Amino acid sequence: MAYITLKNINKIYPNGFHAVHNFNLEIEKGEFVVFVGPSGCGKSTTLRMIAGLEDISSGEFILDGKRANELGPREREIAMVFQSYALYPQMTVYDNIAFGLTLQGVDEDVIEERVKNTARILGLTDYLDRLPRALSGGQRQRVAIGRAIIRKVGIFLMDEPLSNLDAKQRVTMRYEIAQIHQETGATTIYVTHDQTEAMTLADRIVVMKDGYVQQIGTPYELYFKPANVFVAGFIGEPPMNFLRGIVRDGKLPFGDTQMDLSKKLPDIKRYEGKEIVFGFRPEAIVLGAQDNAYQINCKVELTEMLGDNTNVYINAGKDQAILKVDSHDTPEVDSDLTFSIPMESVYLFDGETEEVIA
Repeated sequence: MAYITLKNINKIYPNGFHAVHNFNLEIEKGEFVVFVGPSGCGKSTTLRMIAGLEDISSGEFILDGKRANELGPREREIAMVFQSYALYPQMTVYDNIAFGLTLQGVDEDVIEERVKNTARILGLTDYLDRLPRALSGGQRQRVAIGRAIIRKVGIFLMDEPLSNLDAKQRVTMRYEIAQIHQETGATTIYVTHDQTEAMTLADRIVVMKDGYVQQIGTPYELYFKPANVFVAGFIGEPPMNFLRGIVRDGKLPFGDTQMDLSKKLPDIKRYEGKEIVFGFRPEAIVLGAQDNAYQINCKVELTEMLGDNTNVYINAGKDQAILKVDSHDTPEVDSDLTFSIPMESVYLFDGETEEVIA
C-alpha cells in the first residue's frame, strides 16, 4: 500500500473556480515527487491540501492507510518549507531551527543536540548565533529547511523554496536538498515551476496544466516519452520545436523538404487531410546529412553561444526552429545550413487532441 494516496481530489472555491480536477497519485515512502507546471496550474493548491492548509472539496486523501481529509496540519505530522523562508527576524539561527521543538516542550539538552546535528547537515554550524538579516538568501533558506527537518516527521512539503535565490544559489541548494533527502529518507513533495529543478531532484514528476494532471513519470519518461504537446514543450531547455501542418499524400513540408511521415508512422494515411504536430528537440539534430533522417536546408538567423553549446535560431521558409549544437560548430549568422533530424528523435502528435501518436 502506498504511503500517500490522493484519490479524485478536487478543489472548488466558493466563487466556483475549479482549481484542481480529479487529481490521482500514489506516493511511496521515501519517494521524492515534484509537482511542476506554469503559474496557476494548481500545484501549490494541491500541496496545501496535502498539508491541511486548504480544505479538499471532494476526493480522498489517505495517509499511511488512513483517511486524513479531516485531520489538521499538526495531526498530519508534516513539515513545510515556504518560498518566503518565514523566519523570525528577532531570533537567532539556533532559536529559529529549535522553535518547533521548543513549542513541543522538548528537553533543552535534546534540542541542543538536534540543532547542532541539523546545522552540521546544512552547513550552518558557524552561523547559529546570527540573526536572519546577517545571512544570505541561500543561508536563510537552509535555516527554513533546518526548522523543518529537525522535527523528524515523515513528510516534507516544499513550495517553490528556491524561487527567491539567484542562479548560482539555486544550483547549490538543489544539491543540498538532494543530499538532505538522501540523509533523512523522508517522503518529499516539492512544488516548482522550474523544469530543471524537477528533472534534477525528482524520483517522479507530476506535470500539471490548468488544474489537470498531464503526465506522471520519471524524468527519463517525461523527456523521452512525453504524453502530449504540453509535456513535450515544458520539459527540456530550449523547449522542443513544433511544426504544425496538414498531411498531404502522407507528407508534411518543412522548408523545401517534403517529409515522408510514413517512415515514422506507417499508418499515416488515417491522418490524410488532418493536422499533425511534428516535434523534435533542439539537441537531437545532427549537422549535415545523415541516413534514416529528415534532411532540412535552412538559413541561420541568430546564434547564442552559451559556453559548451550554442543555440542556433534557423529559418526554413515560413518555418522556424532552434537547434542546439556544440559551441565549436557554431555557424555564421545569415549562412546556409543543412541539418538532419534522426527518425528516432521525431515525435508526432495529433493536431486536434495534441496527444502523442508516434
